[in-house]
Amino acid sequence: MSTLMQKIYCLKNISLRKYFTNGHERSIKVKVNILTTFLFRSINIAIYLLLVPLTLNYLDPIKYGIWLTLSSVIVWFDFFDIGLGNGLRNKFAEALTKNDKILARIYVSTTYFILAIIVLFIYLLFLFMRPFLNWPKLLNAPSGMAMELGRLVFFVFTFFCIQFVFKLIGTILIADQKVGLSSIFSVISNLLSLVIIYILTKTASSSLVYLGIAMGLTPAIVLFAANIFFFSRDYREYFPALKFVKLKYARNLAGLGFKFFLIQISAVLIFSSSNIIIAQIFGPAEVTSYNIVFKYFSVMTMLFSIILMPFWSAFTEAYHKQDFSWIKTNTKKLVKIWIIISIGILIMVVISKFVYRIWIGDAVHISFLLTLLMALFSIINSWNSIFVSFLNGVGKIKLQLYFGMFVALMNIPLSIFFAKNLKVGNAGVLLATCLSLLPCTILWPLQYRKIVNNQATGIWGK
Repeated sequence: MSTLMQKIYCLKNISLRKYFTNGHERSIKVKVNILTTFLFRSINIAIYLLLVPLTLNYLDPIKYGIWLTLSSVIVWFDFFDIGLGNGLRNKFAEALTKNDKILARIYVSTTYFILAIIVLFIYLLFLFMRPFLNWPKLLNAPSGMAMELGRLVFFVFTFFCIQFVFKLIGTILIADQKVGLSSIFSVISNLLSLVIIYILTKTASSSLVYLGIAMGLTPAIVLFAANIFFFSRDYREYFPALKFVKLKYARNLAGLGFKFFLIQISAVLIFSSSNIIIAQIFGPAEVTSYNIVFKYFSVMTMLFSIILMPFWSAFTEAYHKQDFSWIKTNTKKLVKIWIIISIGILIMVVISKFVYRIWIGDAVHISFLLTLLMALFSIINSWNSIFVSFLNGVGKIKLQLYFGMFVALMNIPLSIFFAKNLKVGNAGVLLATCLSLLPCTILWPLQYRKIVNNQATGIWGK
């Protein structure tokens, strides 16, 4: 019997090895990236889920809602890189495809330099404006928290500015089709944050400032260390240096990058405005319930993003080599995986009440309508992300830019109208977002088909 089991084990190992070593070189990279990303993101999801009840226990629903709302505001500043990160991702991948290491280093050095200038300007502007900002009013928080919120914002924004530049090492790894390796940064930083917050629950009183330091300092340190590690080893030949800063190449980065920037602004207005709208209309406590449901379904959406993430740079390489057969084959596989993910999301709706009770107890009330709409949002967003990943990878994003801005501008007033008039609470904001995204479910697949079949003309091919 033991001999039979050993044979089965050996056969499984051989089959697994064949799966990860056979096929197109690009496909092998994608498979390895999916496996390594899955391992790291699985750990990250577990940490992510543990952080919610732990943070709720350390704070309370109102303070936790304030923290989530502030985090949404900080995300807005993350896009002040004017799309240079995504521009670098595509241009660095192109340079590697052409084996032009000097050009790749120029793109890296120029991007680091420009982002350093941008973040210095933003930080000085923040320090100047800080005394004039009324954070309790902006976050709809009690006026007695003014001093605590002022200190919280200072620490969080300072650590954000450090991450702003150093996060580019992750972009470089992703462009080099090492997505799995780039995922380890968030695992380490979140694990450290989890440990620190656990210690705080045992040793310190409830404090948004301590939480902000725990959540902001760790990723800043991890990313700084990652830059030193990778630029002294694997990417020594791409180490950013002033003599390789060529501002004339900024046009190549910024031309594509600025389009990405505008798309990112649209994405922020669509996806990150919800917390702010809910906080202003219903108060910070309702932000907490909204985000708990969001985090619940993010288990599935993060799983799909793990599978999808390596394809952006792989699509870039395949497109520049005119390998449309590979693109079509793998897009069909992604659609099949999306169907499985969607079924998983529907199962999560059925068992949601039971999971909420185990996960967070009775601390927060969550309506079934909010759960159902978040499931619909997750399914729609996952479908769109398949084709957006392709369009971003090949740089055909003008239609996405124009229509994305229209959707973003439509989403905010629609969210406010539904939230105030439908009498369904924070679920009204989510319903508006779902309706705003529905046209994209047709437009993005249509543009994809036109491009891969060489039928894209006008705005469809730009």
